[in-house]
Amino acid sequence: MVDMNMRVVEPRKLTTESRFKFRCHPGVACFTECCGKTTIILTPYDILRLKTRLNMKAADFLAQYTRMELHDKSGLPMVIMDMPRFENRCPFVRPVTGCTVYSDRPATCRYYPIGQGTLITEEGLDEFYFYVREEHCRGYEEQDEWTVATWRQDQGVDRYDEMNRDWKLMMLRRAENGGPFTDDRGNRLFAMVMYDLDQFRNFVFKSRFLNTFHVDDDVKERIWDDDEELLKFGYQYLKSALKIEDTLEVKQPLGPGPGATTMTF
Repeated sequence: MVDMNMRVVEPRKLTTESRFKFRCHPGVACFTECCGKTTIILTPYDILRLKTRLNMKAADFLAQYTRMELHDKSGLPMVIMDMPRFENRCPFVRPVTGCTVYSDRPATCRYYPIGQGTLITEEGLDEFYFYVREEHCRGYEEQDEWTVATWRQDQGVDRYDEMNRDWKLMMLRRAENGGPFTDDRGNRLFAMVMYDLDQFRNFVFKSRFLNTFHVDDDVKERIWDDDEELLKFGYQYLKSALKIEDTLEVKQPLGPGPGATTMTF
């Protein structure tokens, strides 16, 4: 179970028009303190951006910087920045100059000191906001004023939210009996498609995947060398593989078992 340190969460639901004062810069006494001793869950798009920024294969990035745990609701695997491995500090942050991957920093870092919560309702995905107030943070003492909406725009989170919504929907699912949504085999498939795009691309183009599923030629062209397009395609595939939604046309039967999760990879 991941410790999210809910003690620093202010129990008040914010709207996009909620106002606050905040600024983080090297001149504040607490600069970079929020980058350690915290839990940063990495979304698929976070991993895509970071492994590209660092010019690493996804598998190498995951092995060097992260650990994997199971989500307490869906039972699906999630990737967490492994701070304890780096003495409870983010490996990409320097004490004086700050974040070395700032333009590709994860969504959680972009939102801070705002937190984002997500619920599934009868109307669909409900995304809401709240304040994160850590005792050491002096950014709230600065005079720059924001609304949640202007903060989101300034921090460039729109693209991250857009690319991560399908992942959030799957992470919040439960099986009909209220237990884990999928099994070990399904979890391995999910981890490959969501977090290791290099392996997923090989799976698509070097296995019998394209003999099993109908994929338009223009889609094949886009996912061949565009990771963002491949991630979006991965969402469509998982919806079919995990029997959430019929999103891919099957050319031929897959054989016994729970659909595409029986495929080897």
